[in-house]
Amino acid sequence: MSWCAAALAVAAAATGCAGGDDGGRDRRDSSSRPRALTRRQELRVADAQQRLTAQCMDRHGFTYWEDRAPTLRESRPVRYVQDDVAWARAYGYGGRIEARNQRVRERNPIGTYRQGLSASRRAAFDTALDGGDGARMLTAPLPGGGEIRKRLGGCTEEAERELYGDPAAWFRTSKVVTGLDALYGERLMADPRLTAAVRAWARCTRRAGQPYGDPQAARDAVRVDTSRLGAARADEAFAAERRTAVADATCARETSLRSVAADRETYYLNRLRDRFGRDIDTYRNLGRRAYDRAVRIVPERD
Repeated sequence: MSWCAAALAVAAAATGCAGGDDGGRDRRDSSSRPRALTRRQELRVADAQQRLTAQCMDRHGFTYWEDRAPTLRESRPVRYVQDDVAWARAYGYGGRIEARNQRVRERNPIGTYRQGLSASRRAAFDTALDGGDGARMLTAPLPGGGEIRKRLGGCTEEAERELYGDPAAWFRTSKVVTGLDALYGERLMADPRLTAAVRAWARCTRRAGQPYGDPQAARDAVRVDTSRLGAARADEAFAAERRTAVADATCARETSLRSVAADRETYYLNRLRDRFGRDIDTYRNLGRRAYDRAVRIVPERD
C-alpha cells in the first residue's frame, strides 16, 4: 500500500469533528451533525448482524457459526499511524493478530459445513443466506468513478433490515462515504501541516534508531523483515516488530501526527459537504440506528 493510500485511512472514524481551518461557524455546525461510530460500536453492530443471521439460518434448518474473535483490545486497526504506545509494546503492528485471524478464516467452519452439504441443500443454504441466484442486486456509485454491486436477500437482508431499517440506503451511502477519499487524497498528502508532521515524526524515529521516512515505510520494512526471518525466527521478528512499532507510536504521540492527520482529513472532507453532506449524515444516522439495536442483541465484545 502506498503512503498516500495508507494515510487516507487514519481518520476514518474521526471525521465528525471540524478541521482547524473551517472557523467557528463550521465548528458550531458540526456539533449538531451525527457522529461516526467508534471502532467499539462498529464491532458490536457486526456481532449483532452475525447473531441475527445465525438465528435466521437456524430457522431455515442450517447451522451458522458466529465469529467474535479477536478481542476488543486486539481488534484495534493500526491503519496508517497509531499513537498507543502500550498497545504497540504488547502487539507491535498486530502482525501476530492478523496471522492468527488469517488462520481462522482459512479454517472457517461455515465453508466446510457448506461443502459437506448435498448439491440441493447447498443451493438451499445459499438461498437462505443471501437469496442465491435469485437475489436482487444493489448498485452504489463510487465518488471517484465507477460503481460497486452487492447481492442482497435471504438472512443477510433480514439481519441488515433489522439493524439499519433500509439495507439499500445503508449500502449506497456506506460506499459513497468510504470512497470520498478518492476526491481529496492528493490535496491531503500535499497539505503543509501534514507533511510537516511527517517530517517531525521521521526525525524523531531516526533518533530512536528507526530511520524511516513515514509510518508506512516502517511497517513495510517490518513486514519484509518478518518474511525474511521466517517461522524459525518468529520470536526474533516479533521483537523487532515491537521495537519499531513502539518508536513509531511514541513519535506519533510526540509530534501529534495522528491528530494532525485526522484534523486535516476532516477539513478536506468537510469541503465536500455541499455535494455529499446528505449521504454522510444518512450513513451516520443509519449506523447509529444499527448500534441502538445492536446493544439489545449482543453484549460488548470482551
